Amino acid sequence: MSEKGTEEHINVVPNGVQYVRVPSKIANPGPAGIFAFASTTFILSMFNANVRGIEHPHVVVGMAIFAGGLVQFCAGMWEFPRGNLFGATAFSSYGAFWMSYATIFLPSSGILAAYPSGSRELSNALGIYLVTWLMVTILFIIPCLRRSISFVVLLTTLAFAFTMLATAEFTGKHVFQKAGGAFGIATALIAYYIGLSELLEGEDRPIVRLPRGILV
Repeated sequence: MSEKGTEEHINVVPNGVQYVRVPSKIANPGPAGIFAFASTTFILSMFNANVRGIEHPHVVVGMAIFAGGLVQFCAGMWEFPRGNLFGATAFSSYGAFWMSYATIFLPSSGILAAYPSGSRELSNALGIYLVTWLMVTILFIIPCLRRSISFVVLLTTLAFAFTMLATAEFTGKHVFQKAGGAFGIATALIAYYIGLSELLEGEDRPIVRLPRGILV
């Protein structure tokens, strides 16, 4: 979700306003954001897939607040001064997603306790929550179409994960939750690949380079 550039560029947006993308010495925050996203997604997806018999996702709360949430949000804020609008928007948005998701499961928030026990209202509410982030993810795919193949694959896989998890909430069928977990694990592995690719790209003498692909 990042892009490199050391030369000054003048850009003109459709309304005629000019802005200047200036050289930046700020290190690329992309790998930190991507690894935080990947790790949090991997843990939650393993729980959703019921690996080792785990059925409750509450252990992911701390990870969601500090890694998926705080680290990603900070990465997004650092992308703004680097002039990377997409990276800034995506990282800060998904950082907010993870922090908001963690808040739902915090007992002190009172969110879960506000719904009647045994009611379908909570599941439907969570389903709508997940559908909203599905829509955001689909919108993020559009500007990626000429950015890189890897990001299109990443966001498409994530969209399938959100679709499966939302369907699980609406229908109450456990098979969709496990499918969402499987897509989530795939999403995390793709994100790890992208993060490692960007991390190696920042090295003067990388041991290997991992292509991310460009769509033309």
